[in-house]
Amino acid sequence: MMKTRVNGGGERRVSTRWIILLCLASFGLGMLFTDRFPDLNRRADSNWQMISQQRKEQELHVVSEDCTTKKKLGQDKDVMGEVTRTHEALQSLDKTISTLQMELAVSRSSRELTGSNGSPVITASSEQKKKAFIVIGINTAFSSRKRRDSVRDTWMPQGEKLKELEREKGIVIRFMIGHSATANSILDRAIDSEEEQHNDFLRLDHVEGYHELSAKTKIFFSTAVTLWDAEFYVKVDDDVHVNLGMLAATLSRHRSKPRVYIGCMKSGPVLSNKNVKYHEPEYWKFGEEGNKYFRHATGQIYAISKDLATFISINQPILHKYANEDVSLGAWFIGLEVEHIDDRNMCCGTPPDCEWKAQAGNVCVASFDWSCSGICKSVERIKDVHARCGEGDGAVWGALF
Repeated sequence: MMKTRVNGGGERRVSTRWIILLCLASFGLGMLFTDRFPDLNRRADSNWQMISQQRKEQELHVVSEDCTTKKKLGQDKDVMGEVTRTHEALQSLDKTISTLQMELAVSRSSRELTGSNGSPVITASSEQKKKAFIVIGINTAFSSRKRRDSVRDTWMPQGEKLKELEREKGIVIRFMIGHSATANSILDRAIDSEEEQHNDFLRLDHVEGYHELSAKTKIFFSTAVTLWDAEFYVKVDDDVHVNLGMLAATLSRHRSKPRVYIGCMKSGPVLSNKNVKYHEPEYWKFGEEGNKYFRHATGQIYAISKDLATFISINQPILHKYANEDVSLGAWFIGLEVEHIDDRNMCCGTPPDCEWKAQAGNVCVASFDWSCSGICKSVERIKDVHARCGEGDGAVWGALF
């Protein structure tokens, strides 16, 4: 027996039998709980194994991603190179497609053009399109017979020489003129007679008139594109002196450029006063009064490349016409990727200006007087300009371009 002390100092005896029973009860309860919950133990072990497996998989995934990332970084330069080469190839293809589309549109429009009397005009469909380097259109009027003769007597070859210039040098020169408002009038018959004599006209489907120069310019380029496959198209007035060899040499320097607009660039004031000669009725479109026009080539002479002439031909019906022809042309190009080339040799003055330059070895492309928008009294003076400022009649034949 065991003795235990209780409160108050007395002793209490505990039987050994009770101690043994208590130990047996504890052992039984332990066994009972161990047998009752084996699933809980197994689940705990299973969960731990799953967590361990997931951790391993995550670690493997991270390592895999890291390897893939390194591999991609190693390939980035090659991929960017391929992208750059593909982009350049697409740009080249776009240019080719654009050119083909323009040529197709010109071909279609040429078949659809008809004259004012309902008969078809001369187009590439009825006459084989000829290759050329430059097509020069000399703007003239019914009343300008003497001016035309003065040009023929100076810088423009005649007869067989004119044909030879086309064959050997690819330079085509024509006086461009439309028709009168009355069909088969005396004015038209006079031009027909002159054409039989000289064979140097390009007849346009256009009613002549001073205030219709913008329309005439559009029709000239459209018609020229349908007849000649040229690298450049030039418009010049019939009171301007031109050195053909220098013109060809100048344009040849820009052959590799797709869209060029060459001339003496200017930006004159927009004239809102109705009483002045070059009044612009739509002056308000250019901003407040006192503003200037955007940059454009002066109208006496300018050249444009094939793509730009083709653009005019395709879009002719929707190109807006301003009061001044040179302003209209500049407006048609202002929203395009066009290189404006300001060449002051295309607007030299008459002697002594062009004469001094020629003596210094800097022969001018074209000469005229700004005060007259051409050579003042050109019929009387152009021969003198040709003698003093000309490059020599044989220059164009020996020029390399």
